[in-house]
Amino acid sequence: MRVTVKGQVTIPQDIRKKMGITPGCEVIFKEDKGRVYLVKARRREGGTSHFRKLRGIATVKMTTDEIMALTRGNK
Repeated sequence: MRVTVKGQVTIPQDIRKKMGITPGCEVIFKEDKGRVYLVKARRREGGTSHFRKLRGIATVKMTTDEIMALTRGNK
């Protein structure tokens, strides 16, 4: 496998499937005793957003316009 001038390599499809590496996944390069390992980074809970786990738990029944008026301080 060749490294491009930009330092890129293509991860073979069978490895991507086996490791669950999909577009947008984060990977880490680890070095140990002269060898370099490619490791799929652990996903943060809820994906890429810290707020995703909070989606749908609000108890206030307000419209978007009402919330915007409160946060913007309608004058």
